[in-house]
Amino acid sequence: MRHLARYGSGILVVLPLAGCQGWQSALDPRGPDASAISVMFWVFTAVCTMVWLLVFLFLAIAVGRRGAARHDPLLTDPAQERRFSVVVGVFVGLTALTLIGLTAISYAGQRLIYDRSGEQLTLKITGHQWWWEILYENHEPQRTFTTANEIHVPVGVPVRIKLESSDVIHSFWLPNLAGKQDLIPGRQNVIEIQADRPGVYRGQCAEFCGWQHAHMSLLVVADSESQFEEWRSRQIAARAAPRGDEARQGEQVFLNNSCVMCHTVRGTSAGGRTGPDLTHVGARRMIAAGTLPTTRGSLAAWIVDPQGIKPGAQMPLIKLQPDELQPLVSYLEGLK
Repeated sequence: MRHLARYGSGILVVLPLAGCQGWQSALDPRGPDASAISVMFWVFTAVCTMVWLLVFLFLAIAVGRRGAARHDPLLTDPAQERRFSVVVGVFVGLTALTLIGLTAISYAGQRLIYDRSGEQLTLKITGHQWWWEILYENHEPQRTFTTANEIHVPVGVPVRIKLESSDVIHSFWLPNLAGKQDLIPGRQNVIEIQADRPGVYRGQCAEFCGWQHAHMSLLVVADSESQFEEWRSRQIAARAAPRGDEARQGEQVFLNNSCVMCHTVRGTSAGGRTGPDLTHVGARRMIAAGTLPTTRGSLAAWIVDPQGIKPGAQMPLIKLQPDELQPLVSYLEGLK
């Protein structure tokens, strides 16, 4: 029983730390900016905890200590008053040094975070209610392309991100890689991120932006440079020709309905700009800004009843004939 109690107490102590790891945790840094923020967090936590413990320790000593009874309450002891003055002065000095030290640490961390290190890749991200439009910029126009809700970056490469909003204030937050930066209508803010290790990291809008704010997430996929270049080459290319009769029929369904008013599929007549670019939607891990995984069933559900899945989204209900849904899903699934 004694061993069980010891193990049980150990589990209870460690349990609160279980949330400090994961693919959306500021305390699980995978980039230089996130590491600077994590260091500042733990230093501030340690110092504040120490101060808190010392305050309660001295408070307990003061409460538990009983001095000699005084016959005259107004009578003071000059020597004791001088000692009290010295003690108070020492603690005021320690408090000032603590504040100065924390300020210096914060300043050093901010310098590291906002030190632009010569980015090699530039993106422009526009926040919409409730999805992310991602433009990969390049000095060669033919290498510029647009995607949505999923960012791919090469490991170890600084990435400069220009942030804009088309409607309300959003906030771009990738806890594992960087801090928060707002997207404000009529203004462009800039943030730099860098992934030091391969992986998939989840981001989130961190500013309440309306009904579906909680369903406005994005993924960052960090790959080796060769894998990233392969992915970029596929994204630059126009859509591949549909394979199979069902997919070809699905393309006609797409082009003959109101889909083309909102979405772009490069290589076709669809050139809508209101909704996400769907040229390679089948290759993305999630749809509807992280609401559903990209599966055949999810695509069908999203087409049939977008308001039931994400109420308030700009995706309208599209009236399809019974024999049109499956070909349309096959077509979208094949856009990779």
